[in-house]
Amino acid sequence: MVGPGSVNNEIDFAVEKNNLYREEGYTDMKVASIRRLIPVTPDGEPDKNRTELFVGSTQIMTPQGPIPLQSMLPANNFTEALNAFPGAMEKAMGEMLEEFKKMQEKEQHKDDSRIIVPGR
Repeated sequence: MVGPGSVNNEIDFAVEKNNLYREEGYTDMKVASIRRLIPVTPDGEPDKNRTELFVGSTQIMTPQGPIPLQSMLPANNFTEALNAFPGAMEKAMGEMLEEFKKMQEKEQHKDDSRIIVPGR
């Protein structure tokens, strides 16, 4: 456990100076939130040798509360990111639902193995 005054030699807090990005955020105040990650050099200047990254996120409202969805957007520029957003979120939702089904099946199998049948 890491706390005040404790030392943990397993945690490396070194900054990856060759993997820095400046972040810009965009939203439509309704559904879409897009983060634009702009590569920068260790002195904060744009790094023209690396490409920008785009990350989309949204929330699905359920009776249990909001569920966040996030996905990398396959895009080379902001316009492409806007166009890629709907498909990426649909894919992320499909993957989340598939994972949820697997968890339900696993839980059901676990519950079935607890059933004691007399005479067996």
